[in-house]
Amino acid sequence: MKKKTKKLKNIQIDSFKSIISALAVAYLLYIFTFYVDGEMGIILIAFLVSAPIISLILATGAVKRIKVSIDCDGYVNKDSVLNLKVDVEKSGLFPIAITEVNITASEVFDCFSKSYRLSILGEEKKSFEVPIRAVVGGNGEISVESVYSCGFLGFIKFRVKNTGLLSENVGVIPEIPEIKTSSQLFRNIADVVMTSDDEEDNDTAMLFSMNTVPGYEHREYVQGDPLKRVNWKLSSKRNTLMVRLDESASSVQPVIVLDLFRKSDGEVREAVQNEERLLQSVFGLVNALVRQGIACGFVYYGSGGEMISESVDNPDYPAQLLLKVLAVKVVPDKRVSLNMVNESVCACIIATTDCGEGIETVTQQIHDPDNVSLMGTSQDMKNLTNFPLWYLDGDNNFKIV
Repeated sequence: MKKKTKKLKNIQIDSFKSIISALAVAYLLYIFTFYVDGEMGIILIAFLVSAPIISLILATGAVKRIKVSIDCDGYVNKDSVLNLKVDVEKSGLFPIAITEVNITASEVFDCFSKSYRLSILGEEKKSFEVPIRAVVGGNGEISVESVYSCGFLGFIKFRVKNTGLLSENVGVIPEIPEIKTSSQLFRNIADVVMTSDDEEDNDTAMLFSMNTVPGYEHREYVQGDPLKRVNWKLSSKRNTLMVRLDESASSVQPVIVLDLFRKSDGEVREAVQNEERLLQSVFGLVNALVRQGIACGFVYYGSGGEMISESVDNPDYPAQLLLKVLAVKVVPDKRVSLNMVNESVCACIIATTDCGEGIETVTQQIHDPDNVSLMGTSQDMKNLTNFPLWYLDGDNNFKIV
């Protein structure tokens, strides 16, 4: 609403300036014609009458002959410059006087809203690049807000309506901190995993003691299988990774659920900054777990609006997973769902940007509250649940609120 009001105000100011300019030109022309040089004044009057008519014809004739397209990289590192390529094409041989292209970028980029004007005469296409600096990690959008045909005088403008929706989603990659394994949250997760591992090993030994020998049932490795279940000796003999079937890993993997919740009526700049801090905390923890040999599950919203659950057990995979998350546009007022979380998981971390009103829609899905924690963005976050809330401080340590 504020943006629409500001835009309307700017249009009114531009219209007022145009009227003032036209009146000033008319006054000067009157003075010149009747008090300086009448003959030359008549010539100027003829020019000033015919020029707008010609400009109007050029502007209206070009409205349906202008086509604009944009292209850029899908990802950019934070504090780097993204170059947006803009192509403006015309159809037909008749020249296009002035085309105005207005480009805007969302809040993950430096405050950006600019207009570019160009003419297309003999050639059929012109291109230019727009440098845009990424300042906040997260998903951003660059779009062509509007395109106008302006004639050659510039003040006559007709909106080009056949350009369609021109926008590009861009993932801004934040710097992921190196989490200290001495952090209490990391130690808590590691202790729970080790305890669950010991209990599972005992159950597995009892299961196979009467029937067969553990470790002799295998299948080929598939993406998502935990590396701790790989039989390296057998794999080296067969020249392919083989996974043991006599051990189940699903119940001993901690699960991290990402909830990038954004209020539709909140301040967007503040929201994207909180989302960046949460992404840094989450992927810092994921990196630390995998480096220590602890595979974990990761639950997040996909680009199609569906919940996705992935197993992270390869040190190279968190970087790829981060790109998947950054490719998804945040939908305001949409909370994450725990339907993809197995009830038997040893630990569950719900990483959210908002633990206030509405968080109960997520926590009410928890059947077993033991070993469930929340991860937030700062020590000042409000927590309306009974679960412990952790945040990452400036020294890359997780602390409890």
